[in-house]
Amino acid sequence: MSRKDSPQLLKEALAGFITENKLEKGLDKVNAKDAWVQSMGSGVNAYTNEVRLEGTTLYVFLSSAVLREELSHGKSKIIDMLNALLGKDMIQKIVLR
Repeated sequence: MSRKDSPQLLKEALAGFITENKLEKGLDKVNAKDAWVQSMGSGVNAYTNEVRLEGTTLYVFLSSAVLREELSHGKSKIIDMLNALLGKDMIQKIVLR
């Protein structure tokens, strides 16, 4: 095992590791779930059963039909808020179930 001669920042090393091992999609899924939890707050999270990212679509499974209806009116705002929190346009569509 050899060491590189030039030092690099931990951030750069981790980014390289993620790219080399093709971990971006898995990390995007985890980050999307975390963004939902952070942005929606405890009230909405209490009724959230599952959050799943498939491609550019975020599937959110809710246990409250009333909450599902309320959130459906602000889908575009939620998408913008989540993408801003994630730092990139990862989510294009939200499906509430």
